[in-house]
Parts: sequence; structure tokens; C-alpha cells
Amino acid sequence: MQDGKRGWLILGLLTLLSGCATTSRVDPKDPWEGWNRGAQSFNDGVDDYVMKPVAKGYDWVMPDFADQGVTNFFSNIDDIGVCTNDLLQGKLIQSGKDGARFLVNTTVGVAGLIDVGTMLDLPKHNEDFDQTLGYWGVPTGPYLVLPFFGPSSPRGVVGLVGDAALNPMTYAGIYINPTWIGAAISVGGGAVKVIDARADLLGMERVASEAAIDRYEFFKNAYITRRNYLVNDGNVPEEDVLKFEEQKDEGYGPLNPNPY
Repeated sequence: MQDGKRGWLILGLLTLLSGCATTSRVDPKDPWEGWNRGAQSFNDGVDDYVMKPVAKGYDWVMPDFADQGVTNFFSNIDDIGVCTNDLLQGKLIQSGKDGARFLVNTTVGVAGLIDVGTMLDLPKHNEDFDQTLGYWGVPTGPYLVLPFFGPSSPRGVVGLVGDAALNPMTYAGIYINPTWIGAAISVGGGAVKVIDARADLLGMERVASEAAIDRYEFFKNAYITRRNYLVNDGNVPEEDVLKFEEQKDEGYGPLNPNPY
């Protein structure tokens, strides 16, 4: 081979290798991408073969008013954790309003089946333990997809544990006798909550399928954006991966980033 041709071949190989090295660079926000993609694929399979069929059956059986009542019931229970996290974040006024909302919905709203609080201008807030940790400066850590639970982070895992500790249904198996009845209430209640939430998202599934070139990147960016939005109370930092103003007209911004 002539020296000139050999030089061009070597240059071409070096360019190719350089390109491969660039594309394989690890994203500091997502160093566990291999695991995460596998976990998301597993979760998609569980959703396709288990959750979606069950949710469709639930949606078909449940009348609209009953479905809304179940959603309101679990939302009301979650307000206990919302009030607690309000206090932990120093949001005293909001905590008072959320506490009033819980009391009104529990009493006048028949154990939370009817959302009387919203009718009385006591809107629903979204506060969880992950947001509280973020408020106090705990870093979120790398993106992490959990089997069954979906998108999260190391801080989000701790947040899930904190939220479970603030949910009274977690303790049903301890304080309700016989024990098996309490355990059934705790596990069964959690299952109904998940199914009800999945059924409420059935109509939004097409948005994700049509909007995402890379489904994994779509949900990763949506999750990170939503957590940043919630932790910062809407004041999304400049380094955020998505911009709320750019996405809200599409129906899947930080207030609604998980469209299935």
C-alpha cells in the first residue's frame, strides 16, 4: 500500500475511534444507563402484560363517580404526608391550609371520597419527603430506574421510605386485629391505589408514544424536570434539562410529565 493511502486509512480509523470514544462518554446525570434501560424495559413489560390490562378492566367496571371517589380517598390520605412535609420545609401557612383541607375532606367529604376542600378554595398541593430532602440541600444523585417503581434517584429512594412512614395504611398490619386483616388492608389498599392511578393515565399513553424519539430519554428528562420543578416550587433552575414554558403547551410539562 502506498504511504499516502496508508496515511489516509490511519487518519480515518483514528477519526472513527475518536467518534466512538465521544459517544461512549458517561453522562454524569445518568452513569447507570445500562441498568436503567434494562429496568425500564422490565417495567414496560410488566405494564403491558399486567398493569395495563388490569387498569383497563378497572376502568371498564368502575363508574366515573366511583373512580373519582377512589382517587379522592387516596389523595386525602396522602394529604397527611403533605402537611408533614409542609412543616418540615417551613411552609407554615400552606401546612395550615392543607391541614384544613384534610379535616374538611375527612369529615364533610365522607372519609375523603368527595373533594370538598377544592370547592372551598383549599387546593391540593404536592409535597413529599424527596422534596423535603431537596429543600434542605440533599443532592438528588444520579438518575435511577427502580423495578416496579419506575424513575427515581438515590434521594428519591429515601423519599419513598419517608413517604411510606407517613402513610397510615403502612401500619394497618400492626394496629388492626386480627393481623391478617390489617395486612390485607395495607397490601390491598396499596394495590388499589396503584391500579386506580394507572387507570387514570390510560388516555395519556399516546402522548408518550408519539412524542418520544427515544422513550428512555423522554421519561428520564421528564422525571428530572418534574422533580426540579417541585423541589424549587416552580422556580426551575437554568441547568434544567427541559424548560417548563416550552413543554406546558404540549400537555406533558413538569406538572404532567409522565403521560402514561
